[in-house]
Amino acid sequence: MKQVIDSMLNELREEASTTKRVLDRVPEHKLGWQPHAKSMSLGQLALHVASIPGNLTKLVQLDEFDASQANFQPPAPGNLKEIRSALEESVRTAETYLAGMTERDATANWRLTLRGNEVFGKPRSAVLRSILFNHWYHHRGQLSVYLRLLEIPVPVIYGRSADEDPFA
Repeated sequence: MKQVIDSMLNELREEASTTKRVLDRVPEHKLGWQPHAKSMSLGQLALHVASIPGNLTKLVQLDEFDASQANFQPPAPGNLKEIRSALEESVRTAETYLAGMTERDATANWRLTLRGNEVFGKPRSAVLRSILFNHWYHHRGQLSVYLRLLEIPVPVIYGRSADEDPFA
């Protein structure tokens, strides 16, 4: 299990660097832009992406979480500095938790409930994989689409982008 935890810690660090590259492209003067009325603004999405590792790490430290208690409307940041600071703090929080995670912590069951009814229960390490990492990548992908729609060059995430080729 130590290898799994170490692997997650390494992945967090690598993906934090990639996420920073994407967030560095967000233009401050467009933080209020939305691609659709039902979508988050660019600023809300960027702050959400920056905050995911820390917020979800705090969440999985509980034994269970009732989703009816969640506020799924991310706040709008005032500026890019707030987003960058959120990423630094968020990654630091997640690194600290993962570095101290024991095998018992990783294999303990974690439950998501909705008004007392279980939605699912999984080992904490599986929750970190799906709700922290996969969720983070999903929203980072959304953010890269926002950048494309704004005609902002999309950085390399995995391999080439239409704007950058690390292999050229």
